[in-house]
Amino acid sequence: MREVREWTAHARRIVHKRRDPVVVQTVRSAFAATIAYVIALRLSPEAAPLTAPLTALLVVQVTLYATLTNGFRRVNAVVTGVLVAIAFSLLVGLTWWSLALLLVASLAVGRLVRVEEYVPEVAISAMLVLGVTTHGDTAWARVVETLIGAFVGLGCNLLLAPPVWVEEAGASIEGLARRLRQLMLRMGEEAAGGTPPDQAAERLHEARRLDHDIVEVDAALRQAEDSLRLNPRVREGLLHRVVLRTGLDTLEICTVVLRVLARSFTDLAKEREPEPLFDAETGAALQQLLSEIADAVVSFAVLVTTHLSASAESAEERLATELRTAAGTRDKLALLLRKEAERETRHWQLLGAVLTEVNRILDELDTEHRTRRLFEELDQVSREQRARMPRLTRLRERLGVQEQMWRNRTGVGGRSR
Repeated sequence: MREVREWTAHARRIVHKRRDPVVVQTVRSAFAATIAYVIALRLSPEAAPLTAPLTALLVVQVTLYATLTNGFRRVNAVVTGVLVAIAFSLLVGLTWWSLALLLVASLAVGRLVRVEEYVPEVAISAMLVLGVTTHGDTAWARVVETLIGAFVGLGCNLLLAPPVWVEEAGASIEGLARRLRQLMLRMGEEAAGGTPPDQAAERLHEARRLDHDIVEVDAALRQAEDSLRLNPRVREGLLHRVVLRTGLDTLEICTVVLRVLARSFTDLAKEREPEPLFDAETGAALQQLLSEIADAVVSFAVLVTTHLSASAESAEERLATELRTAAGTRDKLALLLRKEAERETRHWQLLGAVLTEVNRILDELDTEHRTRRLFEELDQVSREQRARMPRLTRLRERLGVQEQMWRNRTGVGGRSR
């Protein structure tokens, strides 16, 4: 039995590693570079056609969208550099001043042809070609090798379909939500008791450090968004992208508001030292409210990262229940803060700020607010796509109408007629 458990754990680690971005990138890049070199040995006149594997290595990316966009720019950059070098080789040889002119011309042309991050590659290709003896043969050989490497790189991602990184992005979003939850719980515990100013300031620094976590989550989400673009295995990719992006935006707003709340706690601790932040009853209510909001934040993250309809409905019901409970506690806290502000007139602004900030978090997590935001984002993206690619949009709409007519006639996906 123990051996079975160990084997199962080992298999899970293998599966996890198989989807790890570093592992996937390494295996695909090495495979593509090897195949490109083998093909180039047969088609290129060079004895060691290393440009082909180099191009394949740089073209292959983790996602299909990135491969297509990087592949085109990579080929464009190398071919442009080769053509610039051919022009220079016909006019001048390799000297210090011709090399300087070549670099200036290559970088300038690279900007004009819009190869973006591959502008240095234009100059590199031009220098390599200009530096050899037989300019013409080597130049065209490099063009051939570049095309071989680019096509092999594109083919590898078409045959070996890259993974969809939605689960990894979802795990990052949930991890951010759980870190938010832990900070809220600590702030609630300290609000219910005595909080020295230095301890409250530490919570403020902790809230500020969450900005770094948001940057990491945003990078994971961008990778997931790229993996959904132009991916034939994914349907409703636009909806997935918008759901995840709006979910991260909401958590980012909650993080900012929580940082402001931590600042209010810090200022209140300085004003009321050595007394506690709140009265015993007010502190207990605030601790309960922050605990309920913390649970709602995690439920919200689970909701935006859930794709199955049944699980999504369950997550939405749980979030709605938690928000209703938190709203009741918020109303109780509002009365207690009002009474305390009437007694402590010097601190009424800080006490009112606490209530305003927890209200803002509850509003951001509200399910109706999330639904409106989703529809607004989907409408905006659709308008941008129609404006950017009107012909493609009309073609998609026509194909969608034809598919629906076919479904109605055959009864697929609905009642048969």
